[in-house]
Amino acid sequence: MTAHQTLGALSHVQRMLVQLVEALPASDANRQPHPALYPPAWYLGRAVYLETYLLRERVAGDADLTRRVRHVFGVGQAGPATAGALLPPRDHLLNWALEIQEENLTRLANPRTLPHHPLVDGGWLPEYLLQAESLLYEGLLLAANARQLAVAADRPDAAPLVPAPLRDDTVAVSQGHYRVGERTGVLFDNEQPPQAVELHSYRIGRRPVSNAEYLGFIADGGYGDARWWDDAGRAWRDAAARHHPFAWRAGTTGGWHAVGLQGAYDLAADDPVTGVSQHEARAFACWAAAQGGPFGGAVLPHEFQWEVAARTGAIAGTGRALEWCANPFAPYDRYVAPDDPELATAAFDGRHVALRGATLHTQPCLRRASLRRWGLPEDDHRLAGFRLVFPPAPA
Repeated sequence: MTAHQTLGALSHVQRMLVQLVEALPASDANRQPHPALYPPAWYLGRAVYLETYLLRERVAGDADLTRRVRHVFGVGQAGPATAGALLPPRDHLLNWALEIQEENLTRLANPRTLPHHPLVDGGWLPEYLLQAESLLYEGLLLAANARQLAVAADRPDAAPLVPAPLRDDTVAVSQGHYRVGERTGVLFDNEQPPQAVELHSYRIGRRPVSNAEYLGFIADGGYGDARWWDDAGRAWRDAAARHHPFAWRAGTTGGWHAVGLQGAYDLAADDPVTGVSQHEARAFACWAAAQGGPFGGAVLPHEFQWEVAARTGAIAGTGRALEWCANPFAPYDRYVAPDDPELATAAFDGRHVALRGATLHTQPCLRRASLRRWGLPEDDHRLAGFRLVFPPAPA
């Protein structure tokens, strides 16, 4: 994108953040909607803080504004459960955000008025902020969706979802050396440095597992069958009393529908299932493997298998849902963390696992095969589904 296009896209994301918070009742903006999520208004405040920190504190050496709110929005400061009590009233936050964002955009649009700094050289800072704030927009959407789930009323199912058998629709990827990661462009630290990896041959689902296929798992007693759940998954399932995806609701006529930001909607049979934890995805894979035949050996993909298949155009549906992978989320070989914690990935802690792909709400700047996401295995609130990989077909 040109510098003008980047600033236009950044301004658009800023407006979407503001509009989402404006649409919430003032009483809910600062209320935590899910144990893993911040209050909705925090995501807007974090976006304003990040751009102000990088533009004013790092580049211009002026920390007056960011120092006053660092305890709320700085990396490693307030947690999801405590941030709400520190947030100002919604309308006060909105006024603050609009004023600061307008001034920040003016500064970014006139880079010759800024001090010489590596963050400004080559137009890096606006492109980075566009990507970082686009991720925060997705987080705000999740918080707003979780709030909607708490207030949604029961309704009949207008278009009942019917279980479907597993689709035998895979594409083969041959053994070889492949590239993962990126070298050029404005990237997050965890995408670097690029790697050459060797993969054995495998087959990967052309599309993510669908709503109808997942309902087949439910209808077959998948949540209650101990064979499909490991110890960690069984403990999570029992503690959460879970027997369906996060956003699914049983209708008054006996079927299933889902709840999103705009309220209840019918589940399309072929759409990717979303709102499942990695525990649920692994249980489904074990169930699928037990079907035998072409499904024997089914597992979740390693994120390298996913990226290679996405880079080569072998798979479809990579922009419909985030997708759980099997491997822990870890730095690449020869990874060097940025000196500034605000620019460094904080999830390299041995607890998080890899996610790949994009959702319908993901901005174009984030739709690249190398982009890495992460989550905890118990995270069920994300717009995350999965696809399966299998051993190569017999010669």
